[in-house]
Amino acid sequence: MKFGTKAIHAGIEPDPATGAIMTPIYQTSTYVQSSPGKHKGFEYARTQNPTRLALEKNLAALENGTHARCFASGMAAEDTVIKLLKPGDEVVSTNDLYGGTYRIFTKVYQDFGIKSHFVPMSDLNKVREKISAKTKMVWIETPTNPMMHIIDIAEVVKLAKEAGAMVVVDNTFATPYLQNPLDLGADMVLHSITKYLGGHSDTVMGAVIVKDADLDARLGFLQNSCGAVPGPQDCFLVLRGIKTLHVRMQRHCENGRKIAEYLASHDKIKKVYWPGQENTESYEIAKKQMKDFGGMLSFVLKGDRMEDAFKVLEHLKVFSLAESLGGVESLAGHPASMTHASIPREERMKTGLSDSLIRLSVGIEDAEDLIEDLEQAIGVLSS
Repeated sequence: MKFGTKAIHAGIEPDPATGAIMTPIYQTSTYVQSSPGKHKGFEYARTQNPTRLALEKNLAALENGTHARCFASGMAAEDTVIKLLKPGDEVVSTNDLYGGTYRIFTKVYQDFGIKSHFVPMSDLNKVREKISAKTKMVWIETPTNPMMHIIDIAEVVKLAKEAGAMVVVDNTFATPYLQNPLDLGADMVLHSITKYLGGHSDTVMGAVIVKDADLDARLGFLQNSCGAVPGPQDCFLVLRGIKTLHVRMQRHCENGRKIAEYLASHDKIKKVYWPGQENTESYEIAKKQMKDFGGMLSFVLKGDRMEDAFKVLEHLKVFSLAESLGGVESLAGHPASMTHASIPREERMKTGLSDSLIRLSVGIEDAEDLIEDLEQAIGVLSS
């Protein structure tokens, strides 16, 4: 079954009671049992919910996995995955990643005896140097946030497996439409469903997808024990959003290319970061493991002044200045003061995340209107 068909049909069955084609919102906290332990597969809504189960089956199919777990947020999903570790274990991750991920490793789990190393993962030698007998998890984010570096999933998986470490891939930016890390050897794929999978900026949710039943059982135990589960209304909204994921992603990719090409030719732009830029090492890896290059990009202004970035962001009219990404509407953000403010400036600068860097989540509006908006906003800067 091809992707578009899976997005609409995988895991979805007509309601057995009424024949409703849309999965009902099972807004219930508990389920009646005919006798203690005798029920219809559902006991308590923290543990199971039919709406959530339909979404989990759909997500597993899209990522070519066998099991999926949905959580109350992307960070709740990350928190559950990290709880697979024990004090003394170590994690190797990229040095260019979402600020919330950096924060949970350094400000939360470091106090529980879990040490994290952040390296430029596009350099396999740097990864190899940090992996040791204590490494129990390798955490990949690709494309990275916000520098759009591409990490070779299959090659990093080889290094991790030699050390017996689990591999987690945050696939939020690419989505299963563009990239399937489980097919490349990863153990777990993580998503902030809030972004492209939901796609309409109206839900907060996360997910973890795996192929191994034992690993899924461990995640399920933690999920049920700690309780960070999404409600059925949000699951319903995401099921609805996923039905158009393939169509939306096609447009995100088309618009992303047009915006990247426009910015690359602008005389007030110093550098553009987008995976589809040819004649780069990242481009060759992206071609190998991605179907297309997505709608996320970043750019740096000439002069590299934070006040210039703020001025451009304040003058945007079609793009909205806001946290998050992946919705149908175009968003712009300033990572240094917003999504990545929890990362110390000296660490940000090491990865190239400068004070004037602006990140765009290119939506599915008409590209001409988006370019016109950027033109007038950047135009407020003096030559």
